[in-house]
Amino acid sequence: MQEAGVACRQRRRYRHTTDSDHGLPVAPNLLKRQFTVPEPNQAWVADITAIWTLEGWLYLAAVLDLYDRQVIGWAMADHMKTSLTLDALEMAIGRRRPPRGVLHHSDSNTGRCQVFRG
Repeated sequence: MQEAGVACRQRRRYRHTTDSDHGLPVAPNLLKRQFTVPEPNQAWVADITAIWTLEGWLYLAAVLDLYDRQVIGWAMADHMKTSLTLDALEMAIGRRRPPRGVLHHSDSNTGRCQVFRG
C-alpha cells in the first residue's frame, strides 16, 4: 500500500461533549491553577471522560483529592446527566466526610453548571 501511495482512512472515536458557550451561571475559578495543597480535603477536582465500549459510550465521572491525587469518588453511566456528577461527589463526601469549606473544582461544562444550595 505504501509503495502505491495508498493509505487507509482511520476514523477517530471522539465525541465533542463540552459546551462552554452557554448562558448558565458559572462559578468563579477559586482554584486558580493551585494544584498542590498541604493537607487532605482542602481541594477536590472533578471531571468526566467518555469511554467507548463494544456496547456503546459510557461516561466516567471522578473526584480526586489534590493532596494525594487519590480518586475519592466515582460514578459510571451511559449518560452525562447531572446525576452522574452528583453520584461521584456523594461517594467522595461519604468516604471522606470533608470539613466545611473544602473546595470542589470542575470545568464549566453544562453538565455541572447547575445552581445547588445546601
